[in-house]
Amino acid sequence: MLQLIGIKSNCTVEIREKLSIIPKHSERTINELLGLCKEVVVLSTCNRTEIYFDCEISDEGVVEEIFIRLGWNKKFINYIFRKKEEEVTKHLMELSCGFYSKILGEDQILGQVKIAYEESLKLKAVSRDLQRLFQLAITCGKEFRDKAELYKIPVSSSSIVVKEALAKGAKKFMVLGYGEVGQLTCKYILGINFESLYIVVRNGSCIDINDHRIRVIPFEQRKYHYKDVDCIISCTSAPHTVVSKNDIPDKKLIIYDLAVPRDVDNEVASLEQVEVYDIDKISLIDDENKKIRELKMSEFKYIVDKYIKEYKDWQCIKEITPQITKIKITGEKIYSKRYNTFVNKKHTKDNEVLARTLLKSTSDAYVNKAIEVLKEEYLKGRGEECLKIIQRIFCQPS
Repeated sequence: MLQLIGIKSNCTVEIREKLSIIPKHSERTINELLGLCKEVVVLSTCNRTEIYFDCEISDEGVVEEIFIRLGWNKKFINYIFRKKEEEVTKHLMELSCGFYSKILGEDQILGQVKIAYEESLKLKAVSRDLQRLFQLAITCGKEFRDKAELYKIPVSSSSIVVKEALAKGAKKFMVLGYGEVGQLTCKYILGINFESLYIVVRNGSCIDINDHRIRVIPFEQRKYHYKDVDCIISCTSAPHTVVSKNDIPDKKLIIYDLAVPRDVDNEVASLEQVEVYDIDKISLIDDENKKIRELKMSEFKYIVDKYIKEYKDWQCIKEITPQITKIKITGEKIYSKRYNTFVNKKHTKDNEVLARTLLKSTSDAYVNKAIEVLKEEYLKGRGEECLKIIQRIFCQPS
């Protein structure tokens, strides 16, 4: 039975830490669970831990067994949700399209789903149902992203502030801090039409960007270059403010503070020439974008439904897959035999007559067999249904 367990979305980071699976432990986790399950995929990110598996144990006991195998404390078992069969399919398809992301519609999750699947594929931990499900979910996520074009709508604090600053006329930027958020912010700036970018860091050797518009500035010299920019985006991990009122030049300036605790002193906002946006104000900007993304995602929800149906149809016909393979092998044998005859005789016979003879022989091989089966089925009293099938194969235009 196809199943899924995961951490409930409303859990705090303290709980998520107790049930997380760090990447370097994923192989061990998968191998441990393969002793219990036929197939396993582990998806673990900063916001979620989910285990997809195919297991014969269909009751709640499977959750306890997984907790035991992974060494998780059972007191956290109530923080886990569990889904089965069609619920799993729906969840993974929607997840891959960004429906369950904290920033609605972000496409980072699609790459994470792909990495999780490829890890299980490498370990031979997927072979049938989960393999097909993840293949379709990744394809679904790609099609959804391409057709919904959510990338045109800002989906992170970094992309939001860069787009807003550009709309306000900013061309000269300064980014304070070069951690994960700082790097992402610089990436977005590099993707727009800008004149200059000052990157302020404590260790400039960590930056390797070949662009004449970029200057790397030591942290202690930041205030001397405020006059050279239109927009400051601050995202340091400092425990105190790093942008002070007394350092701000007498010129129009837009400042986005992405840090928690805040990088920009409260008094800066009192300056008439300065616009200051902290993380809460930036979130309000995203509220508008979120509504647009919700409408877009709703409009293209049919893509998710299409792939859910495709997987359901695959499950219905998967039992006859071996027979379909046998039919294809038979067709290949008939084709190969006649092709070899043509190769051997094309220099000794009239090729047009030879081709006509071999093509008719191929047709007769199937038509005569169909007639033979139809007669047998009529004699057994099953002829009417058999006739309908044969008519669909041979009597409908192709």
